[in-house]
Parts: sequence; C-alpha cells; structure tokens
Amino acid sequence: MQMIIAIPCKEELERLGGAKEALLRDVSGVPLLVRIIATGMRAGGDQVLVIHRDEISSEIEGALRKSKFLSKLEMLDFVQVPGFEPASPLSWQMVSAFVEDEFLWLPWNWVTNKHGLSNLKLVHVRPQSWNHPLRLTRYTVSSFQQPKQLPHIVSEGSVVTSHNSAKAAERWLVAHSGKPLDGIYSRFNRWLCRPFVRVLAHTPVTPNMVTFAGLLVAIVSAYSFAQGNYLASLVGALLFFLSGLLDEVDGMLARVRFSDSAFGTWFEGSVDNLTYLLLFVGITVGLYRQRGAQEVLLGELALFGTILSIAMISWQRKRLTHAKRPNEYCAKMYRLLEGDRANRISQIGRQLEFLIKKGVFIHYVVLFTALGLLPVLLRLAAFASNVTWILSLYFSYRFFRRREPGAAAVELSKAA
Repeated sequence: MQMIIAIPCKEELERLGGAKEALLRDVSGVPLLVRIIATGMRAGGDQVLVIHRDEISSEIEGALRKSKFLSKLEMLDFVQVPGFEPASPLSWQMVSAFVEDEFLWLPWNWVTNKHGLSNLKLVHVRPQSWNHPLRLTRYTVSSFQQPKQLPHIVSEGSVVTSHNSAKAAERWLVAHSGKPLDGIYSRFNRWLCRPFVRVLAHTPVTPNMVTFAGLLVAIVSAYSFAQGNYLASLVGALLFFLSGLLDEVDGMLARVRFSDSAFGTWFEGSVDNLTYLLLFVGITVGLYRQRGAQEVLLGELALFGTILSIAMISWQRKRLTHAKRPNEYCAKMYRLLEGDRANRISQIGRQLEFLIKKGVFIHYVVLFTALGLLPVLLRLAAFASNVTWILSLYFSYRFFRRREPGAAAVELSKAA
C-alpha cells in the first residue's frame, strides 16, 4: 500500500526550529519522519510519496533513503508541489499521476504504532481535517464535492511539534508497546518497566543485551535459592522477578525502536526456558539442604516436565509459524484453542495457558517464597510442567495430525 506524507512549508518549519529539528527530531531513538514511515510499513505500507511545498534539503532526503528502518521499502518518491494543501482537490489533481487508487495518509508529525494504523477503515468522503492518519482513495481526495463530516474515527497517537511533545509521544509509545493478548500481570509488569524503556531507548543498549542481562540475573537468582535459607531464597525470588521484568523490557524496547527480529524472539525464548531450568535447579538444591533427599525427586520431575514442555512448544511453534515470524505463535495457538471451544480439554487449556507465561509465574515465585511455601511451589511445578507437555502433545495430535509440515502455518496465514 502507498503511504503519502506532506512536508510543511518552510515558514512553518522555521517556527518549529528548522527543517532538521522538526522533521528529524529524536523520538525514542528514531528520527521523527523515519518513525512515521516505519510505523506505516509495519501496518502494511511498502511505497512512500513525500510531497514537499519547498525544496527539500539533501540532509532530510538522505536521512530517509539511508535509514536502515526503511531499507525494505519498494519505492520512496519525492515530488515538489508549491502551495500544496491536502484539503484542496486541485492540489491532489496536480499529483494524481503519483497517487495510487488507495493510499494511507500519514501526518508528518503524528506518532502512533502499527495497531493505530492497521485498524483504520477506508474512508469514502473527503475529510475536513488532515491532522490524523486516514485510509483514503484518489477519487475521494480529488473530488470537488463539498467535504462531509467524517464518521467517528478513533486515531490513537500523539502529535510532535516540540521537545516536550516528543517526550509525551515517547511516553505514549512505551505505554502502548505491549501486546494485544497481555493480561493483568503483563500489563502491571510493563507499567513497572516503562521508565527503564524510555531511558534505554536513547542508549546503544540493544534488546538482546537486555535479554542476556536477564539471564545473568537468573543465574544469580538460582544461586541464591541454592543456599537453602529463607533470606537467601527471598533474595532469589526478587532477582527472578527482576529477570522477568527484563524479559518484558527487551520486547518493549524492540517494538519501540523497530529492532524486533526472528533471532531476538528465538534468543528471548531460549533464555526464558533456561531461566526456568535454573530456577528449579536452585530451588531443588536449596530444599535438599533444608529438608533432605526427597526433594531431589520432585526437582527431577519438575525438570523433566519442563524440558519436555519446552521441546513440545518449540515443535508446535515451528509447525504453526513462519521461520521469520516466530512471535506469532501465542496468538495463533490462542486462535486454535478459541476455535475449538466445544472441546472441554481445549477450554481448560485456553484457561490455563496464561499460567506458563514467565510474566505470570514470577509473581507466584515471590508470593510462595515470601510465605515460606517453596516446597509447595516445587510440587506444583512438578505437576504443572508435566501436565503442560501432556496437553501440548494432545493439542499437537488434535490440531496437526495428518497435515504436512507447515500446512497449519499456511492455513492460518491465509485466514489472518
């Protein structure tokens, strides 16, 4: 889909501090105009037409053409139209040769996320206001009919015209950097992480560095649990909670800075799995020191179930998603379970699915540790981890039997 952006006139840019300051202002580590276009790409845009009233500087054009975030654009065109006004049909007729039948109008300073754009409906009336993103047609904007009042359109985002408004936009971006399937636990965790993400967005720290830091914290957490006393275990629980928060930070940072990748998803998932194993080893060693050898068997059962669960979920992810989009696994698995609600086991699996998320589990680790119930936690983990892989095996048989590898991914991709 084509994206169209109109650059303000020279006088307006001067009032905003100059073209470079206004158009390339840093917003969470990404120049403003680059962010506008990159967000449109996430919503399905692959071509850009930049309309400028005055001659555009080579610095601005070069910033767009050389940006790594825009490297996958199929087309990036610039056209100069003195006196261009988006509300004027005559202005649109002057550029009609460059405009596709359907396009996405992106205000040059409106910061939003891909959900704020992909949810837009096609508008068949010429709008009176051009301050918000719109999905339009060439016929609509070129028509000389009197503009009609647009139906109520929810357009989430934040306008950027100054340093303070850029900070407000950063707060909006970070606050909306979660996932549609986030539950109350994840939303609380992300709320705690917001200040750190805003700071890290302006540093060279990458999401993978944050993921690795979470692994180091989990190692220290396991060591603390292994000491076998209440105070050390409580410290271990708090450190495990911190590792879970870092797991939230890396994803939020990746989405805010457009640095999410298939490798990052794989690396994050691998570290999550390893932190579970480290946790159960640490708890088992600590309880062995406190209570004796009977705890070792429970620890082995928890590790056995966790390893099999990891293997089953990894296999399901490979069957259910494209290699370049492993992050779609949870949404697609939830969709399968929702579509199979007539099956009692699928109903149970859908309700229990959230419990295996690290963002949920970290809260219960702290709670059980603070209450002195680590033996109970280990027994529950031994039971739940083995139920998880058994359910995963059942769902694999139910959803993927008699299908060629990748068939489910293709089928769900078409449905999406």
